[in-house]
Amino acid sequence: MLDGRAVAKDIRERVKTRAATLRERNIIPTCAIVLLEGDEPGRLYAEQIAKSGGSLGINIDIRQLPAGASTNDVLVAVADIVDDPHIQGMMVQRPLPPGLDAERIAEEIDPRKDVDGAHPYNQGLLVAGETFLVPATAAAVMELLQQPGVPSLDGARAAVLGRSAVVGRPVALLLIAKNATVTVCHSHTKVLPEITRQADILVAAVGKPHFVTADMVKGGATVIDVGTNYLNGHFVGDVDFDVVLPVAGLLTPVPGGVGPVTTAVLLRSVVEAAERSR
Repeated sequence: MLDGRAVAKDIRERVKTRAATLRERNIIPTCAIVLLEGDEPGRLYAEQIAKSGGSLGINIDIRQLPAGASTNDVLVAVADIVDDPHIQGMMVQRPLPPGLDAERIAEEIDPRKDVDGAHPYNQGLLVAGETFLVPATAAAVMELLQQPGVPSLDGARAAVLGRSAVVGRPVALLLIAKNATVTVCHSHTKVLPEITRQADILVAAVGKPHFVTADMVKGGATVIDVGTNYLNGHFVGDVDFDVVLPVAGLLTPVPGGVGPVTTAVLLRSVVEAAERSR
C-alpha cells in the first residue's frame, strides 16, 4: 500500500515549522472556509482541516451559510473574506448545490488567497504549465506519485478516470507537466478497460464505489484512489481494494490514502499564502 498518512505527517511537520516562523513575526496564518448547511461531506472535511490546522498553529474560520443560500449570499460571504487583511487563505467548499452560479462565485475569490485553486486565474496558470495555488486534492495525488519508491512519471502512461475541475482535469495537467502521457477518461469513454490496462499510473476519481476492478488494472501499475464513498456504514474508494491490491504495484487505501494528504497540502497552501502576504 501507498500510505497517505505517513506522507501527510511529513508535510504537516514542515508546515508546523513554517507556521511557527510566521507567528514569530506576528502573522497568524488564517484560512476561511465558506460552507453551505446540509453539505455533510463538506462539513466533515472542513472540521478535519480545522482540527489539523489548530494543531499546527493555523487558524481555520468556518463560515456556514443556510442550506437555501443564494448565489448573492455566497458572494457576500466571499467579499467579506476578500476584504479582511487578517485572512490570507480562503475556499468555498465544492461542489456547490445546483442552482448556484459556481463560475461567478469562483471569479470573486481573491487569486492570492485561493488555496484550493478555484479562481480562473490560478486554473489558467495550471493550463500554462505553471503552479501557484492548485486544487488540494490534485496536489495530494501528485505528492503521492512523487514519493520515494514510486516509479518515475517521466514517460509513463497515465489514465485519469474523471474530468472534474476539482480533481480529474488538474491531475491530468499536473501529470503532463511531469512528462507523463495522459488519457482522461469519463462517462462517454468507450472500451474503458482497454485504456486503463495500458496505464502505468491509474488515478480513479469518479465517485462510484468499487468501480475499478482487477481486470481494469495493468500488472504492477501505481493506482491512486481518490474516491470517498459511504457504503454499508463504511467509507470505501472508487477502487475495489481487495481484488486490485494483488495486481497493482502500489495502491492507496481509503481511508488513509489521498484524504490525509489533501488536508496537509491545503494547510501548506494556507501557509504559503500567508508567507506571500507580507
